[in-house]
Amino acid sequence: MATNILDNIDPKRLGELLQQARKKCGMTQTDAAKVIKAARTTMVAIEKGERRLKPTELIQLARAYGRSVSDFVRPRPVVKPFEVQFRAVYQRNEQQKSEIEPFILHLEELCQNYLELEKIMDAPLPQNYPAEYQVANMPIKSAAESIAVSERQRLGLGDAPISKLRDILEQDVGLRIFYLKMPQKYSEVYSYNEEVGGCMAINASHPEERRRWSMAHGYLHFLVHRYKPEFQFDNQYQRYPESEQLAETFPKYLLMPTSGLFKRFNDMCRTHGKFTPTNLFTLAHHYGVSVEALVYR
Repeated sequence: MATNILDNIDPKRLGELLQQARKKCGMTQTDAAKVIKAARTTMVAIEKGERRLKPTELIQLARAYGRSVSDFVRPRPVVKPFEVQFRAVYQRNEQQKSEIEPFILHLEELCQNYLELEKIMDAPLPQNYPAEYQVANMPIKSAAESIAVSERQRLGLGDAPISKLRDILEQDVGLRIFYLKMPQKYSEVYSYNEEVGGCMAINASHPEERRRWSMAHGYLHFLVHRYKPEFQFDNQYQRYPESEQLAETFPKYLLMPTSGLFKRFNDMCRTHGKFTPTNLFTLAHHYGVSVEALVYR
C-alpha cells in the first residue's frame, strides 16, 4: 500500500513553511485559497496546521509560489522570517524597503540553506559569542577602542593586521557572512535570531577594503546591539545616532590597533627621515584598508 509522504510531516511545521512562501511571493490567503479551489478559512486552517493538506493541493500551491514540492516536504530547520525583524527599520522610508527587502529575503534563504547543510553533515557552526558589551555613558572613541582591544585579545589576534577578517568572523566567532551584489549605496545588512545566530550580507560590488570595513561595522552591531537588525548605506543619517557613531568608529581600532600602527609609523619615519606618501600607501595595504581610512585614523 502506497504511503502518503504528507502523513509523516508535522502539519503545523508545513503550515509555517507554506505561510512564509506565500508571503514572500506577495499572495494573500484569499489568493492561495483560490489556487486550491477552497475557502479562505480553509487556507487559514492549513497554515495553522489544523487541516492536513492533500498532495494535489501541495503541488498546486508550490507551483503558485514558484517553489518545488521538495522545499516543503524535506526535513529542514524553520527560520523565522527576517523581514519581520526589519519592520521597525523599514518604517523610515518605503523606497528603502522596496530596494533592500529582496536582499534581506536572499540572506534569509542563504542562512536557511546553510543550516540545512549543517544538519545534513552533522557539523553545526561553532558559536564563540561573547556577552554583549555594555557601553552606556562611555565616550564613543574610548568604547570603540576598548571593545576592539578586548575582541583582539579574546580571538588571539594581538596587534597585527587581520589578513582574513571574514574567515575569523565565520570560523572563530561563528557568524554567517555572505557577499551579495546590492545597489552601490548599500554596504551591509546585519541580523540576529536564536535559530541562525548572527549573520551579515556584505555588498560584493564594493572593493575589498570597503567590504572589510563594512564587516567590522556589522560586527560592532553584533557585539553591542545584537538583537537590533540594521542595514547600512551611504548618507544614512544626517546626524549619526550614538550607535552608528560607535559602529563607524570601531573598525578603525579593530583593523588598525593603536600599538601596532604607532610602531610601524615610527619605524617608517626613522627609516626614511619622514613619513612619505609612499609610506601611506604601503601602510594602508599592510592593514588592508583604504588610504582614506588610514588618513582618517
